[in-house]
Amino acid sequence: MEEISQQLGTLLFSALPTVFLFVLLVVAYQLLIQAPLAATLKQRRARTDGAVEDAHQAIALAESRAAEYAAKLRQARAEVYKVREQRVKQWSVERDAALDTARKAAGVKVGEAKAALESEAELARASIQSSSAELASQVVRAILPVVAGGTR
Repeated sequence: MEEISQQLGTLLFSALPTVFLFVLLVVAYQLLIQAPLAATLKQRRARTDGAVEDAHQAIALAESRAAEYAAKLRQARAEVYKVREQRVKQWSVERDAALDTARKAAGVKVGEAKAALESEAELARASIQSSSAELASQVVRAILPVVAGGTR
């Protein structure tokens, strides 16, 4: 057993430079590679997070501008609709006024035509009245000689 412990001691003593080099290599790795690499990754993550945050802000700004433009577009459409409604109302008033004028003119013409027809009817009645006595005498003359003479 003593021989085993002596071999083990020799093995450990000969492994000491390897252990020392390994520890030195780990410390050098930490200082030369891992620390700068971690710092670089941290910077990259910070820049990426900043870029993502900037992108979110840009998206929010774009959405707010789109909403603003949509509101302005709705307002412009509403104004156009109001103007259109005003024009339709104006045209309706103008049309109603023209129809009123046409109705009044037609009423005047109808009144004039009625008056002219009434005066013509009155003239016709007067003519018939004046000629009725003459017609009656002609009828009487035409009938009486036939009745008096028996035959014609």
